[in-house]
Amino acid sequence: MNTTESLYEELRQSLKDHQISNNETLIEQHSHDESYHHPSAPDLIVFPESTADVEAVVKIANAYDKPVVPYGLGTSLEGHIIPYDHGITIDFSQMDRVLEVRENDFLVKVQPGVTRSQLNKELKKYGLFFSVDPGADATLGGMAATNASGTTSVKYGVMRDQVRDLEIVLADGEVIHTGNLAQKSSSGYNLNSLFVGSEGTLGCITELTLRVYGIPEHVTAARASFPTVDDAVEAVVSILQAGVPIARVELVDEPSMKQANLFSETHYKEQPTLFLEFHGNEPGLKHDVEFTQEIVQDHQCEEIYFEDDNAARNQLWEARHNLAHAFVHGHPGKKLMVTDVCVPISELAGAIKHAREKVNELALNGGIVGHVGDGNYHILLMMDMEDPEELNKSEQLNEQIVEYALARGGTCTGEHGVGIGKMKYQEKEHGSALHVMEKIKRALDPNGRFNPYKLVHQREENE
Repeated sequence: MNTTESLYEELRQSLKDHQISNNETLIEQHSHDESYHHPSAPDLIVFPESTADVEAVVKIANAYDKPVVPYGLGTSLEGHIIPYDHGITIDFSQMDRVLEVRENDFLVKVQPGVTRSQLNKELKKYGLFFSVDPGADATLGGMAATNASGTTSVKYGVMRDQVRDLEIVLADGEVIHTGNLAQKSSSGYNLNSLFVGSEGTLGCITELTLRVYGIPEHVTAARASFPTVDDAVEAVVSILQAGVPIARVELVDEPSMKQANLFSETHYKEQPTLFLEFHGNEPGLKHDVEFTQEIVQDHQCEEIYFEDDNAARNQLWEARHNLAHAFVHGHPGKKLMVTDVCVPISELAGAIKHAREKVNELALNGGIVGHVGDGNYHILLMMDMEDPEELNKSEQLNEQIVEYALARGGTCTGEHGVGIGKMKYQEKEHGSALHVMEKIKRALDPNGRFNPYKLVHQREENE
């Protein structure tokens, strides 16, 4: 009996048969995410149904010196869940219960396999909603692991801002809680912030307590077209400086608008465009809308349309969220690379202009979109995986925009995370602070058990 077979039999002593799989199809499904990074298959997949199951798996992994890789829905974009050292993939799809809604505290307690849309469906009964919207219907455990954000972060903040408490299974199988139910605390180190964004390298999230919000009384969306990207970004800066409490503000460049119209069968003006949304009560919203209209007109806005109708608003945001699929659908046979950098807002117009120049110089095919309210933008880049020259150009472009962001006080990743793709930029971005991160990793996971070859740590000592 080989090691994998022995591991399988050992897991059967603690889990039910249906919770363990070495099925070839499932193995292949868990060998990749939605990124362009090369796949690698796990030895086995387990489907825990409780924290106790996760404890058991981690302890058995320790005994067999096998790495453990947490897996949500596989929607990550930097290779986070690809098991390059094989081992055990822990698929949290069966830990998908909303455990408690504390509506008077604006808190909800969930298992990590609950998806964003599943949670919001449950919260709607209480007049509440969960704010973080990365576009993909990701699991909340995965969103915490990568510190996801998205279109609403300009008003409500990113995933880290919503986490009140996490239940974590550590590398030795110990279970800890990182926070509490209080709105604030000055007690001890902030372990919530340590584990949010740790990408499964420090422990397995088995429960989350999250902040939620009341559903706004009124919602209005808008679409504003500009002659240039600079005009659009400068309009956003003016809106923020004016203190307008805007809930979403997204930039979609001209090539992306063309792709959106083709895919979503819309007829939006094919110019640099802001997609906006406002939340509030009716009198306040009316004032915000009028003020915003004045501001964008001062920045050469050529047309602005407001959408109060729910169906029209949904169509607008579906067109925005479906842009990645629009590019994939419009370029059959090619693979999507989604870049992800974040810069100070004052540097955003220059960063996007630089990105477009580099895309054109390298003769690549891609659109630029961004959560411009917080300085985060993406290039949706289509590339031929069989063309070495095109792959090299795509990597070159990614490196150039990262270098540009870092030189201006930005970061190599605003929301997608480090995974395998952004590890090479960590030392340049963090300097000596990276060594502090490595020490934390060694202290909490001395054998490199959790998600090796990601974020900060390799497993040299075990190779």
